[in-house]
Amino acid sequence: MIIAPDFVLLLFIYFFNLSYPLMNALGRHILVEFYDCSPELMNDVVHIENSMVAAAETAGATVINSTFHHFSPYGVSGVVVIQESHLAIHTWPEYGYAAVDLFTCGDSVDPWVSYKFLKDAFEAGHGSSMECRRGQLDLLTRKDFNLESMRNLSPKPHEEPTTITRDVWFTERDENIALSLKHTGDQLYKKDSPYQRVEIYNTLAYGNMLTLDGMVMCTQKDEYVYHEMITHVPMFSHPKARRALVIGGGDGGTVRELLRYEQLEEVTLVEIDELVIEACKLHLPETAVAFDNPRLNLLVEDGIKYINACEEGRYDLIIVDSADPVGPGEGLFTAEFYSQVYRCLTPDGVMITQSESPRFNSAVFVEIYDTYKQIFGQDKVHCYLAAIPTYPTGTWSFSYSSKGDAHPMRFDREAAARFSQEQGLKYYNEEIHEAAFALPNFVKELLAGGSPQAIEAYSAEPTDE
Repeated sequence: MIIAPDFVLLLFIYFFNLSYPLMNALGRHILVEFYDCSPELMNDVVHIENSMVAAAETAGATVINSTFHHFSPYGVSGVVVIQESHLAIHTWPEYGYAAVDLFTCGDSVDPWVSYKFLKDAFEAGHGSSMECRRGQLDLLTRKDFNLESMRNLSPKPHEEPTTITRDVWFTERDENIALSLKHTGDQLYKKDSPYQRVEIYNTLAYGNMLTLDGMVMCTQKDEYVYHEMITHVPMFSHPKARRALVIGGGDGGTVRELLRYEQLEEVTLVEIDELVIEACKLHLPETAVAFDNPRLNLLVEDGIKYINACEEGRYDLIIVDSADPVGPGEGLFTAEFYSQVYRCLTPDGVMITQSESPRFNSAVFVEIYDTYKQIFGQDKVHCYLAAIPTYPTGTWSFSYSSKGDAHPMRFDREAAARFSQEQGLKYYNEEIHEAAFALPNFVKELLAGGSPQAIEAYSAEPTDE
C-alpha cells in the first residue's frame, strides 16, 4: 500500500511496477482524492458520467454500463461497470473535492491512465492516490470445481455487441424526502441567468423536464395537471373575466390554458427570467405553444415591480404562477406582495396561487393561507388540491381568493363538461372541479389554525416550531 502525491506520481508508477509485477495479483485498486476541482464540474452529473466513461475507455477498458445520480442541491455519485471491474466516484462540489475508486482486474487495463484523464477532466488542482494490489496470488489457493455444473448448458442465442447501458439519474433531494428520475444522460439545456440555473433533462418516465436551481418545475407528461387546475377553476367560477395577469409561468403552460377562452380580451404574462422562456420554447413546445398568440402581452421583467406599478382595479383574474419561496420567487410569498395583488384586482376579481404542499412543508402552507385570509377575509379564501407526481409528496395545493362575491363552487357544470371535452383536457373536468375542494381532515386542521403540534405531525420537512 503506497500513497502517491501528484508530483511524484510518474516516478511512483515506474518503480512500483518494477517492484511488484502485476502477475502476482488479481487486480489493481487505486483510491484517489482530487482536490481544488471546479465546483461547477463537480455538480454536473452529465459531465462526470461522460468523463468517467471516457476515462475507462481511454485506459482500454470495456464499459458495460454506468449509473450516476445527481443530488439537489449538489453532489454526484456514480459507478462505471467495466468488464475488468469498475470506476466509482462521489463529489462534494462545495469543497471542490472528489473521491474516486479505480479497480481493474488483469493486466490489460492501466488504471493510472484513467487517473490522469480524470484529473484533467475535473480541472483538479492536485490529487493524491493509494494503490493496492488486490488478491495477492501467493496468499491464494486455487479451488478446483466443476465448471460445467455452474453453466447453463442450454445453447444461448448469438448476441450482437450493443452500446453500453447508461443509468443517469437526476435527484431532487430535500431534508427528509427525495425524487429521482432517470434521464438519458444528455442534458438538453443548461444556462445560468442572473436569477437561477435553468436546465432541461430528457427523462425516461416524464419526457423533457424543466428544473430551476435543481428543483423540478414541470415535465412534458404531467404539466397539464398544474396548468389546467390553476386556470380552469377560476375561469369557470368567474365567467365575466376579461383581463387576466399571470406573474411567473415562463414555461407558458398557464397562458396556453387561459388563451383557450375567447372571452379574454387581454392576457399579460410577466416573467423575470428570459432564459426560462427560451428553454421552454426549445424543449417544451407543448407548454410554450401560445407565446406567439396576438392576445398575449409578454413582458420580461420583475413581477413585484410590475404589480407595484399596476393601476388599481385593472385585472379580473391574477394568477401567481411562482416557483417555491426561494430565489427569485421568494418575494412572491409576502403580505406586501399579496396586498398589491388585491389592489390591482377589480371589485369582483380573483387571485389564484400555487400554495405548496400541505404535507411537504406544512408550516409554509399554514403561513401563506393565514396571510391570504388577513388580506381577502376569512370566508373569501379557499384551498383546492391536485395530484402532481413530480412535486414533493405528490399532493399539491392551489389557493382561490376572491375580492368580491365569486365563489369556486358556483360554476356552470354543463359548460365545464362541454369545454373539457371540446378542448381535449387531460385532467380538469366538472367533477374534478368539485372534488378538488373536498379536503382531507388533516388539511382542514392545518387551515383552521395549524397548531405547532399539527404542523409537526403532518410536515415531511423539519419545522422550526
